[in-house]
Amino acid sequence: MSWAQVFFYIFAGLTLLCALMVVTRRNAVHSAIFLIITFFFMAAVYVVLKAELLAAIQVLVYAGGVVGLMLYVIMLVKGEEASQIKQNLGQVVIAAFIAVLLALQIGSVVYLYFANKPAGKAAAAALKYGGNTEGIGALLYTKYLFPFEVASVLLLAAMVGAIVLAKNKLER
Repeated sequence: MSWAQVFFYIFAGLTLLCALMVVTRRNAVHSAIFLIITFFFMAAVYVVLKAELLAAIQVLVYAGGVVGLMLYVIMLVKGEEASQIKQNLGQVVIAAFIAVLLALQIGSVVYLYFANKPAGKAAAAALKYGGNTEGIGALLYTKYLFPFEVASVLLLAAMVGAIVLAKNKLER
């Protein structure tokens, strides 16, 4: 077992541990902080896998921007409103069902990985374009151009909606 594999398993285990802490904390701020740590460990996994661009995007976009916005919203919510949210039995049953489905999916992926031993076809396709960054850019702006543009329009609509909602709340 090489050092890269050892570090991969260490960072992957820490990622799973922190992700578990995200969903088990009652305090929303603590969950958001564990989410930031989870994103940093995911970036470390990407670095071990030699996907430096994805690691940088993970840190800048997700750990910096998305979780920063989430923390901002959490801080805007009053403490009384957040403490009034209670779980009922239906939510617990649905959450348990989804957890079982996710466990089955993870198990099937692990089984298929060890049964088939993929040869890295995606990495070979990225090398065709000249490397990691060039491969992602070429695929993003050729084969996946339409989904990329749809995602940008959806994000723009969400941003405009958030501004309208915030403006209406401030005017009251």
